[in-house]
Amino acid sequence: MSAHPVSLPLLGSVVLCTLALAGCGGDGGSASASTPAAHPQPMDLTIAHINDSHSNLDSSTRTLSLLQPNGVRTDVEVDAGGFPRVTAAIKAIRASNDNVIALHAGDALTGTLYFNRAGSPGEADAALMNTVCFDAFTLGNHEFDKGDSGLKTFIDLLHAGQCKTPVLSANVKFGASSALAQPGTRNYVLPSTILNRGGHKIGVVGLTVAGKTKESSSPDPETTFENEAVAAQRAIDELKQKGVNKIVVLSHIGYEADKALIAQLSGVDVVVGGDSHTLTGPASMTTYKAGTPAGDYPVLLPNKDGKNACLVQANEYTKVVGELKVSFDAAGDVTACSGTPHVTVSPNYKRVLVVDDAGKPVLDGKNNKTWRTATAEDIASFNQDLTAAGFLRQIEPDAQALQVLQPFKDKVDTFKAQIVATAPQEICSRRVPGGVDSADYSRSSAECNAIGDVSLHGGDIQQLVAQSYLDVANQDYGGADMTLQSGGSVRIPLKGDVTAANVIEVLPFGNMLWRLEITGAEAKAMIEDGLDATFKAGGSTGPYPYTAGLRFDVDQFASKGNRASNLQVFDQASKAWGPLDANKTYKLFVLSFNATGGDGYTTLASIPKERRLDIGVLDADVFQTWIDRIPEKDANGRSVIRKLPLELYSTQFFKMP
Repeated sequence: MSAHPVSLPLLGSVVLCTLALAGCGGDGGSASASTPAAHPQPMDLTIAHINDSHSNLDSSTRTLSLLQPNGVRTDVEVDAGGFPRVTAAIKAIRASNDNVIALHAGDALTGTLYFNRAGSPGEADAALMNTVCFDAFTLGNHEFDKGDSGLKTFIDLLHAGQCKTPVLSANVKFGASSALAQPGTRNYVLPSTILNRGGHKIGVVGLTVAGKTKESSSPDPETTFENEAVAAQRAIDELKQKGVNKIVVLSHIGYEADKALIAQLSGVDVVVGGDSHTLTGPASMTTYKAGTPAGDYPVLLPNKDGKNACLVQANEYTKVVGELKVSFDAAGDVTACSGTPHVTVSPNYKRVLVVDDAGKPVLDGKNNKTWRTATAEDIASFNQDLTAAGFLRQIEPDAQALQVLQPFKDKVDTFKAQIVATAPQEICSRRVPGGVDSADYSRSSAECNAIGDVSLHGGDIQQLVAQSYLDVANQDYGGADMTLQSGGSVRIPLKGDVTAANVIEVLPFGNMLWRLEITGAEAKAMIEDGLDATFKAGGSTGPYPYTAGLRFDVDQFASKGNRASNLQVFDQASKAWGPLDANKTYKLFVLSFNATGGDGYTTLASIPKERRLDIGVLDADVFQTWIDRIPEKDANGRSVIRKLPLELYSTQFFKMP
């Protein structure tokens, strides 16, 4: 659970490299950067951390549930998150504590227009990261989305200023022809670094999720990823040989995988994680509508030696800044860990939902919710409730970071002006169906989870994207019988006004669509590939298959090759569903990424060249075309996006515990 909240004073611009002495990186693994204390001493270390920022540099409006003066909770909208608030929070943590290190646990890149519409890919992300001066950054799978050359360019941008943040991954092995294996770039990515605080050495080891990066991103063909536990133990042993007895693993392999990893590692003290976008913190986060935590912050687990190891993760998209406090004894063993996942919000309140004494929204004459401005009494009550929460932190964005962000924001804003559609009801996002304890339950909003359809059939937005490919293919590109879309490649839900920029944010990875000719047997194997990549030991939520024109039932507990049943194909001529014919040839519209084996779709990778056709159209452009063609329009002539009929959902039945 969260410890007593730590005050975050608001600071002006601070030159971070002078604020924390060695706070601008480590010594690249050298043990001689500074002299440790003459006699071993206990130490208290504070770790400020984020993960999976995914180019979410702007703040956004967030709805919290706060207590009014009458004791009734209501929805209150606030400005929240954004990288300038990350910068402000980490500056404040550094100013309020001794022995602070700041870490980023990977996937800084891709996810919004800031990544590829505001300069060179990753330029804006590097610039904002350099307003923090992270002491270490581990490579996530999405750092490889533009290949090894793209990663090199990003590291060049990250190291262009004075921070020179060490970039870590102990388990990546760059191929001989990689841009990161040349004489001048071989030290761009290190297995570990050594930081020095108060005469103590802290070793930081980086890890990148192995299978997912190779399957789901675009590293060079010769670049490989070693087993995470094997590589981590080797790096830890090397640090131990250099006299380092405090080891932090900066891990981008996922929350559950981190739990398993700790049990396999000797000498690990702390794991700061990423990849699974997991929110950790007190159960009261749900009461405040701050999210549904998957576990406490932090979790204390035994490592392979039976000694304490602390595990944390800080959600996603610059929403949360973790502040972990770790106490070490003189031998370098963990004696205690506590901390706070700071959900950063503005000190100002935008508007307040009008509710009755039972907490139900008061509707106007048109059956719409009514809102009002906050009174002085409201503000006092809200502030008191925020303080009581312990994890909600009112903090203004850092002024220096806002200045750095502005030119990039100006470029992005040109893509955000045009409203192209409206979604009256949230088009929910969920990668994998399932109930409360399932792998991806916390991704959906509370409203979507309350409706329940996403638990039975999966994400509405994922399904809608798959349907858009089918409809546009049949109108413009020679036809298709079915489509495939990995759940994890669809990044955001839609609700309210939808801009052209939002459409790109749904599908931000710039994949081209191909048409493959596959047999019914290959279609069945394709679905089984996606289900196995999701539900196998060490699987991930991203590969879960969404299809249009093809539907099926899923038993997540069945053996490999037997998880999908009752496969049916929609016949365009008869407008009826019928059984999938194993011997018939079907036309599949699919992303180039999946067609070449991405996300574990090995069946598609084996389809011979003569049965492949590069259509040459961008996924987001197809989706935009489909939106433009929606017959229903609002009063302003904009398309109205609604959920599809349930009969069109690819997952018709999902077996739950």
